[in-house]
Amino acid sequence: MWVNPEEVLLANALWIIERANPYFILQRRKGHGEGGGGLAGLLVGTLDVVLDSSARVAPYRILYQTPDSLIYWTVACGSARKEITEHWEWLEHNLLETLSIFENENDITTFVRGKIQGIIAEYSKINGIKEDDDTQKFKETIVKFRKLFGMPEEEKLVNYYSCSYWKGKVPRQGWMYLSINHLCFHSFLLGKEAKVVIRWVDITLLEKNATLLLPDGIKVNTRSSEHIFLVFLSIGETFKLMEQLANIAMRQLLDNEGFEQDRSLPKLKKKSPKRVSALKRDLDARAKSERYRVFFRLPKDEKLDGHTDCTLWTPFNKIHIVGQMFVSTNYICFNSKEECQCSLIIPLREVTIVEKADSSSVLPSPLSISTKNRMTFLFANLRDRDFLVQRISDFLQQTTSKMYFEKDLVGSYNSSDDEVYSRQSSLISSSPQRSLCSETDGERQFNLNDSSVPTARQTLMTMYRKRSPEEFSPKLAKEFLKEQGWKMHFTEYGQGVCMYRTEKTKELVLKGIPESMRGELWLLFSGAINEMATHPGYYEDIVEKSMGKYNLATEEIERDLHRSLPEHPAFQNEMGIAALRRVLTAYAFRNPNIGYCQAMNIVTSVLLLYAKEEEAFWLLVALCERMLPDYYNTRVVGALVDQGVFEELAREYVPQLYFCMQDLGVISTISLSWFLTLFLSVMPFESAVVMVDCFFYEGIKVIFQLALAVLDANIDKLLNCKDDGEAMTVLGRRYLDSLTNKDSTLPPIPHLHSLLSDDREPYPEVDIFALIRTSYEKFGSIRADVIEQMRFKQRLRVIQTLEDSTKRNVVRTIVTDTAFSMDELEELYALFKAEHLTSCYWGGNSSAIDRHDPSLPYLEQYCIDFEQFKGMFAFLFPWACGTHSDVLAGRLFRLLDENGDSFINFREFVVGLSIACHGDLAEKLKLLYKMHVLPDVKAIADRIQTSNLEPVFVIITPVDPYCYRVVGDEPRSKGGVDEGFVTVNLRTEKAKRTNAQDNRNYIQMWSQEDKSKTENVKDLPRLNQEQFIELCKTMYNMFSEDPNEQELYHATATVTSLLLEIGEVGKLFVSQPIKEGHHCKSQGISCGGKESQQYHPGQGGLFQSGLGDEEKLSSEQALCSQMEEIKLEDSSPRDNGASSAMLISDDETKDDTSMSSYSVLSAGSHEEDKLHCEDIAEDTVLVRNGLTSSLPRSTSVDKDWAVTFEQFLASLLTEPVLVRYFEKPVVMMAKIANAKNARMMGKQITSASDYEISCASG
Repeated sequence: MWVNPEEVLLANALWIIERANPYFILQRRKGHGEGGGGLAGLLVGTLDVVLDSSARVAPYRILYQTPDSLIYWTVACGSARKEITEHWEWLEHNLLETLSIFENENDITTFVRGKIQGIIAEYSKINGIKEDDDTQKFKETIVKFRKLFGMPEEEKLVNYYSCSYWKGKVPRQGWMYLSINHLCFHSFLLGKEAKVVIRWVDITLLEKNATLLLPDGIKVNTRSSEHIFLVFLSIGETFKLMEQLANIAMRQLLDNEGFEQDRSLPKLKKKSPKRVSALKRDLDARAKSERYRVFFRLPKDEKLDGHTDCTLWTPFNKIHIVGQMFVSTNYICFNSKEECQCSLIIPLREVTIVEKADSSSVLPSPLSISTKNRMTFLFANLRDRDFLVQRISDFLQQTTSKMYFEKDLVGSYNSSDDEVYSRQSSLISSSPQRSLCSETDGERQFNLNDSSVPTARQTLMTMYRKRSPEEFSPKLAKEFLKEQGWKMHFTEYGQGVCMYRTEKTKELVLKGIPESMRGELWLLFSGAINEMATHPGYYEDIVEKSMGKYNLATEEIERDLHRSLPEHPAFQNEMGIAALRRVLTAYAFRNPNIGYCQAMNIVTSVLLLYAKEEEAFWLLVALCERMLPDYYNTRVVGALVDQGVFEELAREYVPQLYFCMQDLGVISTISLSWFLTLFLSVMPFESAVVMVDCFFYEGIKVIFQLALAVLDANIDKLLNCKDDGEAMTVLGRRYLDSLTNKDSTLPPIPHLHSLLSDDREPYPEVDIFALIRTSYEKFGSIRADVIEQMRFKQRLRVIQTLEDSTKRNVVRTIVTDTAFSMDELEELYALFKAEHLTSCYWGGNSSAIDRHDPSLPYLEQYCIDFEQFKGMFAFLFPWACGTHSDVLAGRLFRLLDENGDSFINFREFVVGLSIACHGDLAEKLKLLYKMHVLPDVKAIADRIQTSNLEPVFVIITPVDPYCYRVVGDEPRSKGGVDEGFVTVNLRTEKAKRTNAQDNRNYIQMWSQEDKSKTENVKDLPRLNQEQFIELCKTMYNMFSEDPNEQELYHATATVTSLLLEIGEVGKLFVSQPIKEGHHCKSQGISCGGKESQQYHPGQGGLFQSGLGDEEKLSSEQALCSQMEEIKLEDSSPRDNGASSAMLISDDETKDDTSMSSYSVLSAGSHEEDKLHCEDIAEDTVLVRNGLTSSLPRSTSVDKDWAVTFEQFLASLLTEPVLVRYFEKPVVMMAKIANAKNARMMGKQITSASDYEISCASG
């Protein structure tokens, strides 16, 4: 291919010149082509790996050189001699004469470079190739990566690093390749090649491993292996990227979500010193944006645009604070370099003016930003002030247009009652003089429940707080002083979102937020105020949409409503209960992945006490989606992760207690309830809300600090505990119940634990503020970034442990229904899950939502489609041999797909595999029989399209080129779009009411096997002649790789002969009923008795509605008219004569070896109906033609001919060689190991022989 010209200084190093002219030379790399290998090839291969010179994978290249210059330019490269020769000939014919005209060497170089670049541009334009940011070197590395490891184009390489892999006793120097779904390593040293491929979803441990012998190492563990990588040039960058990719994989296991690249990143500057891929830049940007959002509590969709060093003038102490300015789409933020000195958040929706102030020696490059609440922020020492102002102006313009759009929407929504929504919460208001606790602010009224239930217009705490005259006491005086302290703080540091947040703010929070300001400050510190301000009307709309919707989440909510703070008067009446119901239901409707989880009701009830309904909703959003990620999903993964983090912290900070608590098993028991409810369920209410104050300001570190402080305060008592019950009593009913808030002005609310406690001697009271101060003094050194590191390590462990637990539950559920052992089922589940995940990140014919339904039992959640099943069939099923394998896989897939959704789940897959591998002879033959008695839907579709029937409706799903399924008339997707389906309107309005789906009838009938232990084989449909022919093809192809191939062929011919004779005789018994009436016909099979009932119109027969008897008969004849022949090719040198043989008896077939036993296939009632075969001798080898070849077809098929399963079974039992073949034991673990090795890359391989490289995998 043509490449952008690049300089080459050493043109002849490791290359051999094959052709040359005055301007160009064609070179071949040593070790390639004729005479390759040898010592030179080994040395070059080793240097290529160590020095990364093999990133240019092409072994051929063309260089340009002017006659008097030593500098060469690469203009083309190729992986084959033919390709590079075409480029060489083009250069000789089109450029050599032109170049001889130029006199100046610089002009020649400029012309050649421009010509090559023009060719590349024209090629890209013609082929629709889009320009990307990846450098040429990285593109070549991608080609090498795919070539080395067999990865498809869908697998995106992120970056690659030089390192060593510790293999055995010797480290192997090579290159580590990090892609979205795999960690790969390749080394080639002196002819010895080493490859490692590990899927990120298989990793159970990823950590830095620094020892005296192995410095700067990274350890990667999977369930079955351990890998150590060493000698990184930049181990910090490598490990961070590995962490990020592993996190993406864990998210995929958790939510079944694939990775989508962000295409909105700015273009990479040409002079950028770092040559990184676009994906690497994307992941770096994501990591920075994530840290930015977490630190400043911003919405989840906020993207960081950039940051720069600067100073901020702070009017409260009149100094310039050194720090960094962060600019994103909707916010300007600042954080001081000195921790907790000052931080600032300025929403662009609040900005009115951005202007450049005059520079001076004292204040260089200043920038002034003014807001609606009359605050001005002065930044200085900005490096590129003009560019920064331009970026802020662009974002301001986008924000302004967005605000106008939202205002128009809200105005039109409220135009009916002339009421326009206004954000007049005191923290958002533009007037600093507004009172924080004003109750006259305009607010949106919610009339979203039944008229009989009143709706709260203010916080529940305000409504249900009863204050008596004698209540005015020193506590109220102290509360008043707290309020005055906060008001003075607002005057000095600003009010609302744009407030300066300093150490003074933190001190006020630790002393306790006043009752009247708690809700609004929770909104401010959590960042929920931003989401509420940017989504006006969202809560009311979602409540209206969720009204009247009932599902599992709403049922659980109704169950828990009256368990939410039942001791508080606000939730002892319908008003509080109704508000709680609306908030929880609205959130379940907003986020169906979480829906509702126990403990959400307790947290939400406390939020409703201090915040209005809409504010409580956005606080709940902030908690569930940002501050406590994954805490409230179905498996409480986030809480389990933090439980592991807490155990690590306990081992570090209270080691003398840790091992005792581990032996008692207490830490895992107590921490889950503490974290899920933020201590609200284990502490007295008035004490717990103080802890919630600190949590909204500082985040999760406060929870860890307080939990450690509780353990530390009870060390002596816990060390003396003899069991977990005693330890739980010490921590819960004694210590935590004794926590008091002496400053609280609330009436005492009895705590549930204290009501149940039977202790005669009360525990000494502990002040909650003293406990919080102690937690900061002893454990305040815990940093948020350290917690995130610990969370990553624990997340790997927790998710993989949950996956293992799920696997064990699935295996225990299904082990009694199959003949597989526990170990075999676990391996099969892992293989099946791997195929499912492969479809998620490498795409497929359907979305991940179709493949994974979390509402189903784990046994049925994960599904694979036909393409994936076909690959697994080839490796695991014993009948997968020959060219007929895909056709047989299609038949089995149709049979196992009980609900007709084009997917099969693990239960369906294992049941079919168990019968094929470990079933008895009758079960195996019954499965084979069922696979062929299914109707040929493709023929049915062709028949319908060519007939003159009244239109009816049916959906034909193309499963593969040889197998189709009738799916039905229900919609395939929620949106009503049937992707991948061919819709044919062929049903009358009357017939639309019935489900005439032939496959469903068969599958429904056979699915009853699970309910009944025994199945009456007499109930199985008869096998007509066309289906019998397909069964014969299957059996012949099944034996193509067996050692006893010829014996099996002859035995099959004998059985076929017997069945043909049985079918002929059977026609004599069914001919009379056929003449008496046509109602017992179905699909060309004449049947009486029980069989006639199975296809009665109205019971799911094949398109009976709207069809007359004559139309049925003609349709049946058209269906049966398609039949292929089986050709036999004689391996002997003599000529093969085609002839039709007469039917002979079984004994004659065995005795007369001169006549081919295959000739029995030509038996029939009429000469023209016979299947023609060639006469062959004993040394004849059966060969089947390609599936796509056109075979001669007989003009008709005997529609009266049919055999039953009993006849098929009895006939096959007459041949011992066939009995031995079907009873042959299958070594399942060997097949599983073969499939795992072949799918080590996650790529579907058509056969085991296609995969020959030796790799190591988790």
